[in-house]
Amino acid sequence: MTRSTPRLFARRSWPETARITDILRRETVGGILLVSAAAVALLWANSPWRAAYTTLSELRIGPASLHLDLTLATWAADGLLAIFFFVAGLELKREFVAGDLRQPSRALLPVAAAVGGMIAPAIIYTALNVGGDGLAGWAIPTATDIAFALSVLALIGSCLPDALRTFLLTLAVVDDLLAISIIAFFYTDQLQFVPLLLALLPLAAFTVLVQRRVRSWWLLLPLAALTWVLVHESGVHATVAGVLLGFAVPVVRRKEGPGPGLAEHFEHRWRPLSAGVAVPIFAFFASGVTVVGGGLGAAFTDRITLGIIAGLVVGKVVGILGATWLVQRLTRAELSEDLAWSDVLGLSLLAGIGFTVSLLIGELAFGTGSAADDHVKIGVLTASLLAALLATIVLRYRNAVHRRIHERERVDLDHDDVPDVYEQEAREHGS
Repeated sequence: MTRSTPRLFARRSWPETARITDILRRETVGGILLVSAAAVALLWANSPWRAAYTTLSELRIGPASLHLDLTLATWAADGLLAIFFFVAGLELKREFVAGDLRQPSRALLPVAAAVGGMIAPAIIYTALNVGGDGLAGWAIPTATDIAFALSVLALIGSCLPDALRTFLLTLAVVDDLLAISIIAFFYTDQLQFVPLLLALLPLAAFTVLVQRRVRSWWLLLPLAALTWVLVHESGVHATVAGVLLGFAVPVVRRKEGPGPGLAEHFEHRWRPLSAGVAVPIFAFFASGVTVVGGGLGAAFTDRITLGIIAGLVVGKVVGILGATWLVQRLTRAELSEDLAWSDVLGLSLLAGIGFTVSLLIGELAFGTGSAADDHVKIGVLTASLLAALLATIVLRYRNAVHRRIHERERVDLDHDDVPDVYEQEAREHGS
């Protein structure tokens, strides 16, 4: 009897699977660099030479006449992270135009899981900080760090099903979009309309050029930089400029034929700079919190820290599992037949790794270098490590269970570089 219920994240075509695998591989390297940079900063900030780390972070460079005499830490958060969000914007648009999110049936479950995985942590954090000074940080535990999470997933084992990896990647894409929206709407204190309106001019020129498939860096880069400067002057966090520029790039090729579209071309060029330079440098400047001298004990008695840990470790699990279960009860959508609820549990624990965007929101909420911001860093670091540990325990067990499935999906008896299972399903669908 053929099952009539549609399956979300059913086995997909080999080119799409290969594309996702390539993304995961690149993000894994970036995640390792991110963790390494954070570890170096944490060790330096708690060493006898920690004053040098503070001096480096507070070193100001840039033209004061343009209000861009910023500290290196601010340049990392406002400038370099704009590259990260530009790549995120490219990936978001690709998913909505040509990826899984263009199909409501496939997008329904990860979108619901992402929304649930942001609402529940915010509620838990708020409940623990009602009546205190930490309510401004309600959005800190809502974000998932995709590079960090994918790095842990890769280290856990290669036998986990593609459906699990795809679910995490799609959930993270939606999570990024929601996090960007939160930064734009809730963490903009003083909005200056004139620079914001002026930013539309270079943005429009950039859009016209890329829509005409212009790739000349000497035309596009100055327009992108001017857009960033004006958005920065407007009071909106400058990383939003990166997202808008990414959304402007077309995904589909103008003419039929081989080769990548412009969005894929830009993503291929800029992702290494984002994952290998921008995010690790931001992590280096954002993770250097001093915990010696009683700072750690004070942090763990602060409701801000406790709210972040509870939100990321408990809230993500409650939100993602609850939303996934609810969607399956209210609709005909189901998980892939290769996945069990224990897989979703492991994935929801993995989504509790909040790092890059969580640290950024903490700085926006409480101010860089404040005592509350230090507690945010301790909470994010602790929660991320705890979530990674718990996810490893669950998914290592599931990795052994999926080993047989993984081996079957890699069988290529005719040696044509396409696994036989994909060819068999293609023939069945064709018949």
